[in-house]
Amino acid sequence: MRTPLSLAVPALVSALVSVGAACLGGARELSPIATAAGRAPQTSAQDDQAPGPGVRSAESCSLCHAKSEFATAMRDGSGRSVAPFDLWRSTMMANAARDPFWRAVMSAEIAAAPAAKELIAHECMKCHAPLAAQIGFADHGTNDPLHALECEGELGELARDGVSCTICHGMAPDGLGTPESFTADYELDRWRRLFGPHRDPVPGPMRVHSGFTPEYGEHVTQSKLCGSCHTLVTHALDDAGQPSGTPFHEQTPYLEWRNSAFSNEGPDGQPLAEPRGFSRTCQDCHLPQHDVDGEAIVTRLAHNPPGGDFPFIEPRQPFGRHLLVGGNTLMLSILRDNAEALGVTAPREAFDATIAATRQQLQERAAGLSISLAEAEGGRVAIDVTITNRTGHKLPTGHPSRRMWLEVIARDENGAVVFASGRCDASGRILDANGEVLATELAGGPIEPHRDRVESGDQFASYRGVIADRAGLPTHTLLQGAGWYIDDRILPSGWDPEHPDAEVTRPAGVTGDDNFQPGKDSVRYSFPATSAEGLTIEARLLYQSVSTRWVAEVARFETPEVAKFLAMWEAADREPEVLARASLR
Repeated sequence: MRTPLSLAVPALVSALVSVGAACLGGARELSPIATAAGRAPQTSAQDDQAPGPGVRSAESCSLCHAKSEFATAMRDGSGRSVAPFDLWRSTMMANAARDPFWRAVMSAEIAAAPAAKELIAHECMKCHAPLAAQIGFADHGTNDPLHALECEGELGELARDGVSCTICHGMAPDGLGTPESFTADYELDRWRRLFGPHRDPVPGPMRVHSGFTPEYGEHVTQSKLCGSCHTLVTHALDDAGQPSGTPFHEQTPYLEWRNSAFSNEGPDGQPLAEPRGFSRTCQDCHLPQHDVDGEAIVTRLAHNPPGGDFPFIEPRQPFGRHLLVGGNTLMLSILRDNAEALGVTAPREAFDATIAATRQQLQERAAGLSISLAEAEGGRVAIDVTITNRTGHKLPTGHPSRRMWLEVIARDENGAVVFASGRCDASGRILDANGEVLATELAGGPIEPHRDRVESGDQFASYRGVIADRAGLPTHTLLQGAGWYIDDRILPSGWDPEHPDAEVTRPAGVTGDDNFQPGKDSVRYSFPATSAEGLTIEARLLYQSVSTRWVAEVARFETPEVAKFLAMWEAADREPEVLARASLR
């Protein structure tokens, strides 16, 4: 909602205080931030005079960074809006704290280790509710570490704002790309500067209306900024609910990228003298600097509060579209379809656009697939199906609930199916040769091994990370994780086993599979057939951001959050995404 001009004075007063933890039932005194607003950026030698980090909700940034029909600012060459606030608000980052799957998993983790409730809540929320983490998770007398998520005051507003503007743009460059910054242990700038990719920004409007100072910062276009949250290191809990010691790199998209042909950063986060190959950053893919037609965006960066163009601001580039698309169409659709229940503020059409952009990225830029006919094997037809990873990290990457698998179907000249592997039902559960749900899809069932060969319809080739507990047994409880039971997610192109980041991104469970190589994997399919002549073979690479096996494991925990998620999940369209297709006649 745009702020009327008549409210400019009270809005200005509000902008000159830092965010506190005011909440119904308890309050913290707000600290003035006006001292930072009227002062030029200072040096580290004067840090003892700094007012300290500050955060604001994204809504306050929308005053100048949302679309306006009266401005040419934040539009591409065809006049389409590329305003950051409007694109961001329907992303998973904007809704990180509202995500019902995250809340269900967090509640399941707490149910599995109730003695560690406070530790689990704080560790989870500092990534998913970072604004509240920066000011402190006060429980306001409730004795509930999750109170911030439901708080009716300013603390709750900030907690539910997800990963928003003053987090990413407020990160200080010091330490980024090093282990000290991982697992959301970055530092916000003490002088309340918000960094962008442009030199000599006009500081006055932002200082006056938000109390922050715009500043040039090269690091906002570098992958190490993203690596602070997208490198998650956990520690397995012991029976008493205490961290047991050995670090487990649960999510490592940044480190995977750093050990890839896409990387332009070294193990210390510093730029490489010579980029390794493609030199493509996280931002290049997830905040593209071109419009939907592929043209570079050149535009004014903001409009004035009433909605018109600032006469003294000239068009600039680069300008990143804040699409922030990943691979999670399922959760975006659940957020869209349950907006009121989840407190979602983005309009339905914004989610539709983000889902479409996510699906386009999955289908066009994630993977390649090919089929080749191999030699006959004694009354059997053999084919090789090859997957190519087109991303700069493992495929899939991120949370271990994600998986992809191959569906391969062979038909004779009459269209009758003579072989099928990897077919699934309407719920996304993978089926055996008789159309029954495989035991590997059920809670507590066996773990499908990594496969280099598939020789029956009861087998299928999948790619995912399965966590191992301290005893080396598979587990779906994150904070029991001490290593990988299987990690056969396809490595990025250029992955080097001698790289400093190789040890924590190394695959697991693929020993003996010589086809499993950086950037690709091939699977041999063999099935009975008198001849290959007349056969039509079709393959699809399918993907789930939340696998049915993970849902089954989470459903074992009877918490309100799990029940809420399950109801939404069961009502959702759970058709897996198709990353790539190939056929052979």
